[in-house]
Amino acid sequence: MEALLKLQQVERSFGKGDREIKVLKGITADFPQHQVVALRGRSGSGKTTLLNLIGGLDQPSKGEIHFQGHLISSYSEKQRTEMRRSKMGIIFQSYGLVPMMTVEENVEFGLRIAGIDRMEWKKRVAEAIELVGLTKRKKHRPFELSGGEQQRVAVARAMALKPPLILADEPTAELDTRMAFHIIHAFQELLTHTDTTVIMTTHDPGILEIVDHVYTLEDGQFAEE
Repeated sequence: MEALLKLQQVERSFGKGDREIKVLKGITADFPQHQVVALRGRSGSGKTTLLNLIGGLDQPSKGEIHFQGHLISSYSEKQRTEMRRSKMGIIFQSYGLVPMMTVEENVEFGLRIAGIDRMEWKKRVAEAIELVGLTKRKKHRPFELSGGEQQRVAVARAMALKPPLILADEPTAELDTRMAFHIIHAFQELLTHTDTTVIMTTHDPGILEIVDHVYTLEDGQFAEE
């Protein structure tokens, strides 16, 4: 079975000459469908940089990234934007919610810009909000929600797309242990109905125990498990 995502000798450096800093030093890995994959490593180990490269928010200094059989590391900015909009759900630490929209409207907005059929919106929005446990808060706006609740809205927005790939940067960082596990189980529930793969960064040892695969970043490379 063809891997959903392939990384081949991916490097990312910042700066030049004497001031060059190599953050990633030749990352090679295959990510199959239907998995929740965790990236772990100390702060500054390159986890977020790697997510940004996979999501086309940045481009590698060297190496290749293939997504669904396409060499996305050579895509134009327009192609990368379209790929993110229609084929990826991205959960940032900053949440990226629209302040004057309700929980429902924020989730629906993600479907709207992805070009999902309008007939699907209501059902998908309700399902995603229920999966993250926010049905009773669906009419609230971001400023009426806690940080953890806003994080769950961002998760719901990504899940409603049912995309081939969800990229999540510390999606449980603001959540208590019970809700963190709830979100991971929600990801796993999504995987049973779709071809989605989730790649997330986390420091949570409990979560590392229940995901399908863990990659550890050390000194810019994947450490041997």
